[in-house]
Amino acid sequence: MGAVLVYGLINSVILALTAIGFSLTFGISGVANLAHGGLYILAGYLTWQLFIHLGLPYALAAVLAVIICGVIGALIYRLVLLRVRGLMLSEVIATFGLGIAILEALRWAGLISYKYKLPAFIKGGLQIGGVAVDYQRFLAVIIGLLLVAGLWFFTHRTKIGLAFRGIAQNERTALAYGIESDQAAMLSVAFGSALAAVAAIIILPLGVTTVDIGYEILIIAFAVGIVGGLESTLGIVVAAFLLGYSQTFAAMYIGTHWIMIVNLIAIVLVLIIKPSGLFGKFKELEERV
Repeated sequence: MGAVLVYGLINSVILALTAIGFSLTFGISGVANLAHGGLYILAGYLTWQLFIHLGLPYALAAVLAVIICGVIGALIYRLVLLRVRGLMLSEVIATFGLGIAILEALRWAGLISYKYKLPAFIKGGLQIGGVAVDYQRFLAVIIGLLLVAGLWFFTHRTKIGLAFRGIAQNERTALAYGIESDQAAMLSVAFGSALAAVAAIIILPLGVTTVDIGYEILIIAFAVGIVGGLESTLGIVVAAFLLGYSQTFAAMYIGTHWIMIVNLIAIVLVLIIKPSGLFGKFKELEERV
């Protein structure tokens, strides 16, 4: 039971870390950025190339990868999403297509072996309640909690963050106060892409970097968002803990192949019971109109 509690906590924070960028983008711009998984793997690939081939310090390579992914996110909005803004099906098709293009381009570039493994930032481990935990997982928990707290501070205490919340709550009123919705939406996609890169750089050292993981990450981020409510940070955190402990329990007592099944079951149940998610509001507002 101790292992379930410890690894359930670790898994939950990792899920939140994985989904927070996806949620931020949707919450502000209303765009479900289905290129999330592609950007996640791209960040790991860029970090590996900058670190191994160019010989840059690992920390600098990671920072550059985050910045590059953020810039790519901004370009995705400016060059593609701006032209289909408001057409939800077109947004989904465009971002999904871009995500597949990124992943398959990486496969073509040689990301097909297990040599692309990012090193851990901190080697070694410690004991928590008699359960062995490596420092990289402990670091993932710390950074995940800091990012969630930092995102709350950013959206509630900074000028850009308050503009984001204004656009999310009522775009027309925000426009009346001089807030540029397209600029805010572009920044939200850029920040969401950068957060996907941060998650990748922290999580990928726990395994290997492969193209197929990009598709899995998209499903995970989507599952957490659907369960918690795509526009709700609190919902993302609650959903991450519900799914994180459910996955850990299923993996330890039923089988590891149940991990993805848990995600799919959760999506179906929430869509049946509360389509907007546990803390979502969009669907309810639509139903009142």
